[in-house]
Amino acid sequence: MRFAHLNVRDSETPLLAVIDGEEAILVRDLLSSGPNTLQELIAGGDDLLQRVRDAVTEDLAPRHPLGGFSFGSAVIDPPAILAVGLNYSAHSSELGLKTDKAPTVFTLWPNSLAGHDRTLSWPRRLSESVDYEAELGVIIGRPAKDVSPEDALSTVWGYTAVNDITARDIQFAEAQWSRCKSFDGFTPTGPFVVTADEIPDPQALHIWTVVDGQTVQDASTAQMVRSVATLVSHLSTSVTLLPGTLISTGSPGGAGYSRDPQIFLRDGSTVTVGLEGIGELTTHCRILD
Repeated sequence: MRFAHLNVRDSETPLLAVIDGEEAILVRDLLSSGPNTLQELIAGGDDLLQRVRDAVTEDLAPRHPLGGFSFGSAVIDPPAILAVGLNYSAHSSELGLKTDKAPTVFTLWPNSLAGHDRTLSWPRRLSESVDYEAELGVIIGRPAKDVSPEDALSTVWGYTAVNDITARDIQFAEAQWSRCKSFDGFTPTGPFVVTADEIPDPQALHIWTVVDGQTVQDASTAQMVRSVATLVSHLSTSVTLLPGTLISTGSPGGAGYSRDPQIFLRDGSTVTVGLEGIGELTTHCRILD
């Protein structure tokens, strides 16, 4: 199944919806006391998800054209946002950084979350070296502690697309990476969350980025240094991964920083990251003087 947080054009209150093609079915219309957010749906466990599935099958709820809504972040109130750096060899090489024996892990701040087709703005005085990074987002479905790589994928609830937008000048000026990647709106997610049963192998997905009409990243999740299962297992050794936790799994090669000439997101730029089986996530950029 596919889910999204949708907003009626004149409202900022997100509505959890099942997505069927170009139509949306509001979960509140399927279940009278149903979940209002993806986090509430995940917290309800397999039983609640099955109730939603059954209600969709009955086909009694109204369907709405997607064009009547705007998109909120695919995840709204996750207990944690964990990001993995340098998880594709081509990307670590182009940044001149070494892929360590253990994953490079940092956190992203919740204010950075944003939805599909939204406008991202930041002050020119903070950075004119803002870069894109297409990433596969993994959403945990049940508490995961000390899980083996063999069992790790069974803890995954679903997948989404993430653009891990980065102020490169700040990244290389500071020892930690959270701030350079956590400006307001710097972590667009979505448009959809796809349940794990629809992605049988997260290491077999085409991943790409298009900036102002030019394809700048074009790779496969098979090129990850550490697989989704390995990352979930590793992270679960030190902390219990709570349901709803978002893990952004790293970006392939092709970052704008490493290109000659460099490509950074400009005032008026449009960047779209895509993942096979999940969808395309677009962000519009404005630089404020």
